[in-house]
Amino acid sequence: MLKLDSVSKVYRVGAFGGRELKAVSDVSFEVGEGEVVSLIGESGSGKSTLGRMILRLASISGGRITLDGRDITSIKDRKEYYRQVQGVFQDPFSCYNPVFRADRVFAMIKEQYFPQAGADEWRKRVEGALESVRLDPGNVLGKYPHQLSGGQLQRMLIARAVLLDIRLLVADEIISMLDASTRIDVLNLLADLRARGLGILFVTHDLSLGNYVSDRTVVLRHGKIVEMGRTDLVFGNPAHPYTRSLLASVPRLHAKWTDAVPEDVPCAFHEAPQESRTRPGLAEVEGDHFVACAGCGASKIKENA
Repeated sequence: MLKLDSVSKVYRVGAFGGRELKAVSDVSFEVGEGEVVSLIGESGSGKSTLGRMILRLASISGGRITLDGRDITSIKDRKEYYRQVQGVFQDPFSCYNPVFRADRVFAMIKEQYFPQAGADEWRKRVEGALESVRLDPGNVLGKYPHQLSGGQLQRMLIARAVLLDIRLLVADEIISMLDASTRIDVLNLLADLRARGLGILFVTHDLSLGNYVSDRTVVLRHGKIVEMGRTDLVFGNPAHPYTRSLLASVPRLHAKWTDAVPEDVPCAFHEAPQESRTRPGLAEVEGDHFVACAGCGASKIKENA
């Protein structure tokens, strides 16, 4: 469905834009129908930049992003594109105008996409969408944003996507601002949407969440993919030192503190001899599990470009 092929993003920085900052470099992966792909990495790894490019909120400097084989930049009518692809972001409060009632997001959808729908018909559709995301319409319709919780506002945004019957949802850190009791509800909601055939790109820095919700995992470091594959393989047998360091940082019961992480990870790639200090391609560790590391002993190189 969605395919990224050697996608890059370069920003011009400095007083006169004389320097380049490469936020994303040669990233390639796919998201299929009914599949959840987790995009994992620390702050500054390029996760959100990739999400913004998929949503056409940021331009693409290099490579291609296609939806069903069609370059998304060739889709001139953004209204057509957003009928298929929607995003939900980290801070639900910033998505609402505090002056208007929260359910105005549904009225905007009606104006743009369903102008012929009658008032009664539309209300039934909105109520059905809210119930599908486990919200009681009577508790949220007609309320202002400050009268609702972050979890309710977040689920209303997902209900908006359900109304459009989209095919791909870009979920960028959507539960990082929610309390623990609400998080599991939203995660289970994503599982329900996946069962309906919705493809989901789940952007997160939380490894435990990525492991819980995703079918496949892509690990980013400094804008580059260092490891990707089936989630059980990436988490069960991490091949790249950076992935192992991330997993080692997850709190564990009864674990003892150490002075330092055993592996030194100074950059995106493992330290290598001078003659080997060229950017490695993705190498196959085992079926549907790839790593970009010169010192990991993987074989069957699968080049990005």
